[in-house]
Amino acid sequence: MSGAPLWARDGVELAWLVRSRQASAREVVQACLDRMAAVNPKINAVVLPLADEALAAADAADRAVAAGEPLGPLHGVPVTTKVNTDQKGCPTDNGIVAFRDLIAPEDSPVVANLRRAGAIVVGRTNTPGFSMRWFTDNDLHGLTKNPWRGDVTAGGSSGGAGAALAAGIGPISQGNDIAGSIRYPAYCNGVVGIRPTFGRVPSFNWTSKGTRPISSQLMAVNGPLARRIRDLRVAFRALSAGSPLDPRWVDVPFEGPPVARPIRVAMVVDPAGRGGVDPAVADGIRAAGRALADAGYAVEEVEPPRFGEAADLWTAIGNDDVMAQLAAPVEQYGDQGIRTASSLWMAQGSSGSFEAFRQALATREKILTEWQLFLEERPLVLCPVSTVPPYPHDRDLVDVATTTAMFDQQRGMLAVSVLGLPGVSVPVGLADGLPIGVQVVAGRYREDLCLDAAEIIEARLAPATPIDPRD
Repeated sequence: MSGAPLWARDGVELAWLVRSRQASAREVVQACLDRMAAVNPKINAVVLPLADEALAAADAADRAVAAGEPLGPLHGVPVTTKVNTDQKGCPTDNGIVAFRDLIAPEDSPVVANLRRAGAIVVGRTNTPGFSMRWFTDNDLHGLTKNPWRGDVTAGGSSGGAGAALAAGIGPISQGNDIAGSIRYPAYCNGVVGIRPTFGRVPSFNWTSKGTRPISSQLMAVNGPLARRIRDLRVAFRALSAGSPLDPRWVDVPFEGPPVARPIRVAMVVDPAGRGGVDPAVADGIRAAGRALADAGYAVEEVEPPRFGEAADLWTAIGNDDVMAQLAAPVEQYGDQGIRTASSLWMAQGSSGSFEAFRQALATREKILTEWQLFLEERPLVLCPVSTVPPYPHDRDLVDVATTTAMFDQQRGMLAVSVLGLPGVSVPVGLADGLPIGVQVVAGRYREDLCLDAAEIIEARLAPATPIDPRD
């Protein structure tokens, strides 16, 4: 077998090689484990390797091929899971020292769905403490470095997932997203990630004994990251299999009804007209717009209604609910990084008023209705993931003014989270050696439209990964 080494190949190709017996699942998994051993010490993306378990699963996968058994779409494909997600027999530590022995009794639905599709988990990836920073660092596992440049963030909270992909540790990673935690690591590492519509992918942790805040119910989702859109499609479908453990889950077809052609795209370079968009980011959005236009999309520079107000609602809803509920655990168990970051998040915007929280929820519904009407005419929105390149490490630990500015720079992600819409982060090139990407957004349950457009952008503009980690 010639060509790229097995660890560098896409998941779709690996599954085909295993099914066609051109490579064994053991060979595929061992290649991934060897790559992990070679590059992970430099980036610290995978914090719990699972070599013995993965090789045993690979041998079982090979026996299934030999026996002619039905095979899932990811049969024999190495994947990683995140340490805030239950995986039977592994700690769901969420980057917290006190939780290092919190062992999951069963798989979460997303891990079970990956296994059901034939995927083989080779390791667990790092996250910030309590998974609530755009930077992946904690006292339990340490700092995850960006493979493109070690002095900038790998993103958060799925920073370990994104960094692992960029460095060639598996073609697919599981992540989750409440304020950009899939899309931002994809952006920072030059890979792709999808935030599904809330309710599309089931979420549940057996180790979680508390109640889920309303803002988490509305905004928190699980989804995959990958190096290529075609892998993202397969992983997204696999993760979406239903579970009674999540009452939000809905069974919706993956392909929605046809939309008018040419598909109209609303291109937003500067959401809410607030400025501060880095020229490289602006150029990337316009380049993505040209790629779509060349493919037959009708791209126009127009903004959905109340974009900035939707982004600002993340603070009004999230800080007074999910962050407020986290305050006591963060104070009791958190490391200094999450304690400082959380206090600055709260200080830059928290009313502490139930009336203000209630009004924010009501405003969210009104804005979502306006967006849905807008998306009837223009089914896609092309906008920033972040308006600036990846941050230096610990930018969120400086002061209130810096944190407030960061929230504004992340407004493209925050608005989409608040509205519960699907969004795909796709890279469009490099600026000063760092990845730059864009976000493709659609109406509820129209992930198909996002993925189709993102695949066109990827074909024209995406930088090649995996890479060898750089200093």
